[in-house]
Amino acid sequence: MMLTMVGVGEDLSKCISSEVLRVSGHRNVRATHRTTLEFTKEDYLTERGDCIVGISATKALKDFNTSFKELVRRSTSVIITMVLTPNGIYDIIVGRGDERLTYEDDVKIIIRKSDYVCRATAAVRSDKAAVDLRRDLINYLRCEGSKALVIMLVLDLNCFWSSPLPPNFP
Repeated sequence: MMLTMVGVGEDLSKCISSEVLRVSGHRNVRATHRTTLEFTKEDYLTERGDCIVGISATKALKDFNTSFKELVRRSTSVIITMVLTPNGIYDIIVGRGDERLTYEDDVKIIIRKSDYVCRATAAVRSDKAAVDLRRDLINYLRCEGSKALVIMLVLDLNCFWSSPLPPNFP
């Protein structure tokens, strides 16, 4: 089957949405969790929070726009998350959408390598967890007063190809 891109000029408002939030670092950012990574609105971090890479987030999943929430529930959606520091250090995480995602949590944003879903899950089947993030990014986020932008983009890939993708494409 040959796939071709949809023509330029298509209305992409039903195919793509974005969210931007700010997070702060903390001296206890360890980023050693092997299956998840998390951003939280909470303003503290204990040493047990090994998946948390940013605190004092300006948004949680419940705060995301309706378009974003609708798009992530499509099995053909991809969620791309970039963590970007003021000095240009960045990392990119790519996860998948799932019809079970609710985006109801008012504190957390969790990206998972697994298919597990709870009210705080933002993406499943991601290519990275906290332990996989660039160590220079994590070292920066351990510094007092460090800040980062988290840019999240959701795309329904079926909008960009002339033939539908299978529901569980890799």
